Amino acid sequence: MLVAAAVLGFAAVGPMGVAGPAHAGALGSTAIGTFTYEVRGAAVKVPVGCFLTHRIDGSGKRVSGQLAGVDCVGAAATFSRFCNWRIDFAYADTNGRAYRTARGATHAECDGAPLRRAGARTLPAYGKACAKLFVNGRLRATQCHYITK
Repeated sequence: MLVAAAVLGFAAVGPMGVAGPAHAGALGSTAIGTFTYEVRGAAVKVPVGCFLTHRIDGSGKRVSGQLAGVDCVGAAATFSRFCNWRIDFAYADTNGRAYRTARGATHAECDGAPLRRAGARTLPAYGKACAKLFVNGRLRATQCHYITK
């Protein structure tokens, strides 16, 4: 129930959905596994309870906006900090060949709820659009939506 509340809270940030043939509507989350990383000589642990949530809105190959961020529940909501983080939006065709990555800015500050928005774009091919969370230079989670005819 806590996860559902976190996802619904993320959904309330703004209207979005997945690019589909005539309508859109996708919101997905993937669990971020627990991990430890080092910042300025200190170990930082991210416990179980955090999720990468990705929303995409549009119609067909026209994406009108995307939103991706980290939601944490329970103790993770209190104790999780993400330092040196960035969120990329990556695109691949139906054969899985990546054709574009919109790299996000790396945020040196530590944040409990990383968030990135992206504006409109028209994709050259059907396939998938993914949000990728990097922390301290390492890929920690990926969440994708398939965009088909």
